[in-house]
Amino acid sequence: MADQGDRDTHRMVQSVKVQDRRNIRNMVGTSSYYLTFIGALAVLLTIWYFAARAVDQPFTFPYLESVLRELGGAFRDAYVWTNIAITLRRVYTGVFYAVLIGFPVGILMGYSKFMMRTLAPFINAIRQIPITSWVPLAVIWFGLGDGPSIFVIALVAVFTIVLNTVAGIREIDNEYYHAVRSMGANTFGVIKDVVFPGCTAGLITGIRISLGLAWMTVV
Repeated sequence: MADQGDRDTHRMVQSVKVQDRRNIRNMVGTSSYYLTFIGALAVLLTIWYFAARAVDQPFTFPYLESVLRELGGAFRDAYVWTNIAITLRRVYTGVFYAVLIGFPVGILMGYSKFMMRTLAPFINAIRQIPITSWVPLAVIWFGLGDGPSIFVIALVAVFTIVLNTVAGIREIDNEYYHAVRSMGANTFGVIKDVVFPGCTAGLITGIRISLGLAWMTVV
């Protein structure tokens, strides 16, 4: 059992690549990132413009200006904005519930080896289930409406929150634990003064990734 627990712990930690998260934090927010994005978008739109004219089949490959015109008309329609608001509510509600559940679980698993070995096998097993397999159950449990969408979004996001929180805690240097314990801090004090601030970066990264995953599953 101990060996199995160690393997589950290793898989849990390795599922989030610390260097990848650092690369994301270093890349997003820099001017080169946004310039690259604008340049890539401009190239894509240029290819679309000339390719549509070369194909000359508006029904299957619409012209760029036609799409932009219809897009502008859609943004002037109140019905579209109402549905955008509904979608945003589902996304943010699902991610909120994921943080509410995943962040405390991630702290427990990152700080306690016992909790890691206890919960890691279950989390590793559940998160391998395809998300589409949960849709029928979500409809049965929550009926039609916002309930199934919020449940699926929360289910997708909660594992990302847990894994990134655990990875954030594993990045904390042991010297911080030694320093705060040498000053007489108890377990609550260690979590409050070391673990909680140290895993904030992992939590923020997890939320950002979860928002992207939520948009992919909101329908």
